[in-house]
Amino acid sequence: MYAVIEDSGTQFKVTTGDVIRIERALDLELDKTLTFDKVLLIAGEGSPKIGTPAVAGASVTADVVRRMRGEKLDIQKYKRRKGYHKKIGHRQNYVEVKISAINA
Repeated sequence: MYAVIEDSGTQFKVTTGDVIRIERALDLELDKTLTFDKVLLIAGEGSPKIGTPAVAGASVTADVVRRMRGEKLDIQKYKRRKGYHKKIGHRQNYVEVKISAINA
């Protein structure tokens, strides 16, 4: 059985036991349980349940595994012959969660 969930505008296809990386602030405690209520599709056993836009009464629960930051992105701006150089860095915050149950 698998489900398609949406979190922060990103869709994930998940099954029980999968570890996914979601964009969240690093203030979540480890071993905390998250519930994703916006389930777009549940399939795998019998006929699929397709939501309009979400499946009513369905949820996916996950446990927080670790907090992390992504790799550094360097943004460089440059205008020729103007003496304009700018360098900016960015690192995105992520939380890895392990899917524990899909509730239809």
